[in-house]
Amino acid sequence: MPTHDNSYKLLFSHAEMIRDLLLGFVKEEWVRELDFNTLEKVSSSYVSDDIRDRHDDIIWRVKWGKSWLYVYLLLEFQSTIDRYMPVRIMTYLGLLYQDLIRAAQLGTDGKLPPVLPVVLYNGKPRWRAPVEISDLIEQVSGGLEHYRPRLSFLLLDEGCYQEEDLKPLKNLVAALFGWKTKQA
Repeated sequence: MPTHDNSYKLLFSHAEMIRDLLLGFVKEEWVRELDFNTLEKVSSSYVSDDIRDRHDDIIWRVKWGKSWLYVYLLLEFQSTIDRYMPVRIMTYLGLLYQDLIRAAQLGTDGKLPPVLPVVLYNGKPRWRAPVEISDLIEQVSGGLEHYRPRLSFLLLDEGCYQEEDLKPLKNLVAALFGWKTKQA
């Protein structure tokens, strides 16, 4: 549904929404080390090596700790369930890394920055599709399993949040999720 994507792109083009998303919905220690004053929107249009345009929804970066190591937040907005979303996220992540390598935007040791892939889903049925790429790949043994890729994304299924979960957060993203829940 284009209106979902377009309105979400507009809303999440504001640093305050990204800050509230991370502080309210990513319950991990490293989030407290982020300098939200450094939030910066990054281009999300890439041309792959075979010259095909790819567009993800929104990418942000933010200073993490005392160094200028960036945590890239790759946001994908979904109103329908996509069983192969992990493949799409892996593609976007690869294109982001290719772009960072081409632009020489790597750490002093030449390493790539961490990425937090987030899928915001607001469809009616609850999300039941895989969030890990390895769940989509046939399992084999005999040593081949060591080469099976691993990549997962953070799924925020708006319909799973109850009003009592959102109310104490007192932030913009919680208000959006609460409003969307009341509309359902």
